Amino acid sequence: MGLMPSQKRLRFDGWIAAIGTTSGTRIVVGRWRRTPFGAFTNVIIEAPTGHRRLIAPRQDVAAFLTNTERVDTVEITRVGVTAKPREWAVSAGPLHVAFELGRRAPRGWLLCAIPPPIARRACHGARDLHPITASVAWLDGTDLGGLAELVPRVRFGLGPVPTSPALVRVTTSVEVPR
Repeated sequence: MGLMPSQKRLRFDGWIAAIGTTSGTRIVVGRWRRTPFGAFTNVIIEAPTGHRRLIAPRQDVAAFLTNTERVDTVEITRVGVTAKPREWAVSAGPLHVAFELGRRAPRGWLLCAIPPPIARRACHGARDLHPITASVAWLDGTDLGGLAELVPRVRFGLGPVPTSPALVRVTTSVEVPR
């Protein structure tokens, strides 16, 4: 599958955290270390109604993501992340979420064994996986409840979004018009 002459491929390298809550809200945090836009973190929240809300740190990131993702509303605000080996905390405007990570899953060990050049060649190359074992989340001052599966599956994402809460290391490519 080659690129059409009028397309170019943009590469994004980072982490995707996927969290479901008992309220039915699903949260996906993309923490991108290397992108054509520099490093950034964004959040997409899908309400139980299906409404998708993008929180982006800058207008250029929001413009790109709204052209590649299906979202209903966009907010531009500071997105802060504190990432430690076993826990993350994310603050993004009206959203505050913290989660704990379990040990690398067996599937994560398999993904780590894939040589990076091969993993990067795929459009959505997952390279590691850690289960999320606990979380707390508030949106617009409302507690979203405990950790749950991402059911129904989210309808967006620059990379593979699992249905079980997890933090996935990913390199993904997006084809865009030149």
